[in-house]
Amino acid sequence: MSRFSKVALIFALIWMPITASALDFRAVSVPKAILYDAPSLSAKKVLLLSHLYPVEVVVNLGDWLKVRDAQGSMSWIEAKHLSAKRSLLVAKGSAEMRARPEVAADVVATLEKDVVLELVEAKSNNGWLKVKHRDGVTGYILVSSTWGFD
Repeated sequence: MSRFSKVALIFALIWMPITASALDFRAVSVPKAILYDAPSLSAKKVLLLSHLYPVEVVVNLGDWLKVRDAQGSMSWIEAKHLSAKRSLLVAKGSAEMRARPEVAADVVATLEKDVVLELVEAKSNNGWLKVKHRDGVTGYILVSSTWGFD
């Protein structure tokens, strides 16, 4: 094996865990969660997130997770404040929730940007996701209208 191949292999092995965790989405599991600028309770508080707000885990240090929010900001959060439960954020100015996973289906709700939705089924149905609004309305939304789904 050439020197270049060895270096490439080492780089690939180092990079693999980073890319594997790049699409690890989780939701805030507590009523309010504080985001910090470093992995410490004594670090500067930078943001407060509400229950079910989705974040993407970028780095996992065990008790602390470095996360990316829908605006692309990176912060730290205590791992105990996130759950594996999935949620989404409406990413467009407004999006329609439909009764079935098709464009011709009845609209059951029109959702504004940044509305949080609970993900009911963790798989896409031809580009549609089954979601639930906090008011109990359930339906389907286009993946392209959301943030928080891999």
